[in-house]
Amino acid sequence: MTALRILSPGLLTTVQDLGRFHHAHFGVSASGAADPLALRAANLLAGNAENAAAIEMTLIGAAFEFESDAVIALTGSDFGSGLPLWTAVDVKAGQTIRCGPTRTGARCYLAVRGGIDTPPTMGSRSVHVMTGVGGKPLRAGDRLPIGDAAVRKPRSAAIHPPSHCSETVVRVTAGPQAERFSRELYSGAYTVTEESNRMGLRLRGPALTSPPGGMLTEGVALGAIQAPPDGQPIILFVEHQTTGGYPKPANVISADFWKLGQARPRDTLRFEAVTLDRALELLQEQERWLYSL
Repeated sequence: MTALRILSPGLLTTVQDLGRFHHAHFGVSASGAADPLALRAANLLAGNAENAAAIEMTLIGAAFEFESDAVIALTGSDFGSGLPLWTAVDVKAGQTIRCGPTRTGARCYLAVRGGIDTPPTMGSRSVHVMTGVGGKPLRAGDRLPIGDAAVRKPRSAAIHPPSHCSETVVRVTAGPQAERFSRELYSGAYTVTEESNRMGLRLRGPALTSPPGGMLTEGVALGAIQAPPDGQPIILFVEHQTTGGYPKPANVISADFWKLGQARPRDTLRFEAVTLDRALELLQEQERWLYSL
């Protein structure tokens, strides 16, 4: 079986697909790609099914050597590889690809035609960094097998992907405790702090008034915005806990999950409230763009 070898791992480089589902009752969140839109696009461009496993790089990219000819696609942020983004690219046996520090957002994805063929755990090849479910972040010398699960021809035509900027508007719908909050969440900008990780994005900005009284612990969802006692919001991210006892004024819409995956420390987020109908329209628009690839 052909493979690619990790020459240097970068800051945090992992194998990810779209995540493992139906295990929240065991306390295992889905994990998966932090920017699912970029991962899906990379796979479709390379000729894979959209849920094929690919490589996710965070802030500082990795270096790879290919043992045989391959077709790849790089999407997400620009990590200075020297290769074009958002298109299929041919690479030769023995060729090395080096990705450096990010130039735009937080994460870059490398999909290989045929998919990364690491062993699945609980139905997914995604690495859950916080628990070690599915494996560990990649290290120098690791060898990743390349599968043969391509489903269509690669696409080499250029596309116009969504763009990241250092100040991002994130759209949200009302959360389960929205009526207990005023409008502080929408009154100013929030900075993504260095304490953020794949479990949650910790923000600094206008404090959310903590409503009086406690609440029972309940199930929580990806993108839920929690208000802890200090009032500084936490956005639950791909490795979030499955239950929580903080009130939640809002939830990030599915069409904007990719923006969370590309948010870097010190980036600025502003929140905009939308209706459920509008959230669905935005998701449908995004899906039409994705399936035009």
